[in-house]
Amino acid sequence: MDHQDLINLIKKGVEPQDGVWANVGSGSGAFTLALADLLLTAAHIYSVDKDRQAMQRQQQTMDRRFPNASVTYLQADYTRPMTLPLLDGLLLANKLHFHLPSKRPALLQQLRTYLKPMGRLIIIEYNTRNGTRWVPHPFTFDEWQQMATNAGFTQTTMLATHPSHFLREIFSAVSLLN
Repeated sequence: MDHQDLINLIKKGVEPQDGVWANVGSGSGAFTLALADLLLTAAHIYSVDKDRQAMQRQQQTMDRRFPNASVTYLQADYTRPMTLPLLDGLLLANKLHFHLPSKRPALLQQLRTYLKPMGRLIIIEYNTRNGTRWVPHPFTFDEWQQMATNAGFTQTTMLATHPSHFLREIFSAVSLLN
């Protein structure tokens, strides 16, 4: 996928006036760059990943492509408590499929604590139930709707889909915190 594909996956869930966002498990920062492209320059992004080298590469790319973006790079494991301000939005791309279904409720409860009321959780995942060694525990959008509801999120909406050569299709969705 290219940069525009990433933007298309999340743009319907990102309001440009939203002030503070986090991309957790951000890796090389592809979706952090997409957020920077969509948010106003007054917005602030927290990019969180435990891989220091990936964060350094991400920062270099961000400085080159979006020099006016306000980004804090936080080396941390998103599955453990983090020090973040209350967020308008949180993006979790291709991460939940690594967690056993039995472990997801606790993780989603933890992620909720970072969001302001009516904050947005955007997820990107493979829209399939058939896992692989690299995507061990995928789930469908319908399954995500139920997970999100069980975790206390509302108004879960499909944002977009994109074909995947790897596992049929990727979906993006937004869920709101009441």
